[in-house]
Amino acid sequence: MSIVTSIFKFKKPMPEKLLTYGFIFRDGVYTFTTFICGGLMKLTVNVGADVQTEVYDVESEEPYTLFLVEGATGEFVGKVRAEYIRVLEDVAEKCFVKQIFNGAQTAEVVRYAHKRYGNELEFLWDDTPDCAILRRGGTNKWYAVIMTVAYRKLGLDRDGTVEAINVRIDPAELDRIADGATYFRGWHMNKKRWTTMLLDGSVPIDEILQRLDYSYQTAVK
Repeated sequence: MSIVTSIFKFKKPMPEKLLTYGFIFRDGVYTFTTFICGGLMKLTVNVGADVQTEVYDVESEEPYTLFLVEGATGEFVGKVRAEYIRVLEDVAEKCFVKQIFNGAQTAEVVRYAHKRYGNELEFLWDDTPDCAILRRGGTNKWYAVIMTVAYRKLGLDRDGTVEAINVRIDPAELDRIADGATYFRGWHMNKKRWTTMLLDGSVPIDEILQRLDYSYQTAVK
């Protein structure tokens, strides 16, 4: 994984913060330029559909990329790499927000849980950053798990991944509706009392929110 990818993965730029930081907006791209290594190197950070960077040797005006080569060593190479990372981490901290999930239905579920119950997503596991829970206040019981999961792990004959939600459900209701296409028995949860729904439009959002409400109401033990 590249340095840029590792620093900006699961992060969303905040335009107003980019501008405050010193980025200039032109033709759909935010651009920031600074000098590192005592002014010997010029670093440009471009934020558009993704984050791209360029490092130039000021004297020769040639691009400098040796510090990006895995295994490249040397005092100057290490200094460029360290200062490059320092600038990017500062930009990520001050101008970006964490955004693991991108689906429209996922965003609606998160907004609804905040507005109705005052709950926010909790990311509990560093090794699975694309998995979060919603917890009921007072009881501290989970009532939803939002995650990214491979279609094939759900038994679907499709490549790629999808955002999905686990909620509590009445066992008799789950027996009635579990079809392995729109409703699944809980992924990595109790398969009698939790169901998994895809957040890709296959289940109407009103139905998802109704089941979220039921899950919240039953998250007492």
